[in-house]
Amino acid sequence: MSRIVKEMLVRYSKLAHERGLTAAFGGNLSVLFNGKVFIKATGSVMDELTQEQIAVIDLDGNVLSLVKPSSEWKLHVESYKRRGDIRAIVHLHPPYSIVASTLLSEELPIITPEAEIYLKKIPIAEFKPAGSWELAKETAKYLEHYDAVILQNHGIVTVGKSLREAYYKAELVEESAKLWYLKEKGKQII
Repeated sequence: MSRIVKEMLVRYSKLAHERGLTAAFGGNLSVLFNGKVFIKATGSVMDELTQEQIAVIDLDGNVLSLVKPSSEWKLHVESYKRRGDIRAIVHLHPPYSIVASTLLSEELPIITPEAEIYLKKIPIAEFKPAGSWELAKETAKYLEHYDAVILQNHGIVTVGKSLREAYYKAELVEESAKLWYLKEKGKQII
């Protein structure tokens, strides 16, 4: 079964890169399975990810694999601990969401009915250093109540009961950010 989990992580990591939701070394996805967190290894690239580049850790951050986890492992572990109903986390660096985080302070306005149904609200978390416990706690604080959060100057995090669900929520956040941005640009033209 762990092979299937790794295959899913590889598939959705590559899809995120193909759809422009992350670039270079950025982003990481994880799945919680049988009390273990399967997550992209540090230094690996989403577009080139292989099953051998999936790290496995426990919920205390102890490494159970030959490869080390992403530097954002704390964010994943902290979120799983606070939300017992989720089984997958997607952390990406999509451009419109990052731009929106520099122009907005509290939340991204929801424009479409789909975003309203699946996300309800898209809060923006205050900037904290990447890979830090401060970022992990700030992110998890929002994810206790919502399935998506934008990290100021950094990216987005979405959660779900499956990797598929968490991934498509990430696409929905970026679509919402893009629509908001285009709406604001349209106001300037008129």
